Amino acid sequence: MIDDDGYRRNVGIILCNQHNKLFWARRLNQNGWQFPQGGIKEGESPEQAMYRELHEEVGLKAEHVEVMGRTLEWAYYDLPKHFIRPNGDSTCIGQKQIWFMLRLTGDQGNISFESTASPEFDRWRWVDYWEPAFDVVHFKRNVYLSALTEMWSYLFPGIAPDLHQK
Repeated sequence: MIDDDGYRRNVGIILCNQHNKLFWARRLNQNGWQFPQGGIKEGESPEQAMYRELHEEVGLKAEHVEVMGRTLEWAYYDLPKHFIRPNGDSTCIGQKQIWFMLRLTGDQGNISFESTASPEFDRWRWVDYWEPAFDVVHFKRNVYLSALTEMWSYLFPGIAPDLHQK
């Protein structure tokens, strides 16, 4: 769904393990890495979209994770001009996202890219907290920094965020 301003409604998923490392996945047959994310369908809540995307992209179900929190507001990013394509009556110029922080409570062996016929990713690894903000494609960087900063206290309560801990 694209809103009147040209932004597609979307959810982003920050998945951590018991050691506060973050799930980082490589896009299928590409060099780019990112967090799982995906569009919110008509009539779907952000929470419903998050669980659907979690299963489609990572193979995990609700019983494999604990929801630790979510961002309070939409975070926006604009697509570079060469990625913008007309889509019927509307043109998507970027995404607006609600981000969720999840903790893996099940076995990491449940992570799978085989839940769908069209996988998004082909590899994954656990990374340090700030690494994704500096490794993601440039046009998503500010959204990643914003989401990670807002979610920091779920993993590190009482400690001020330090971007230099990369």
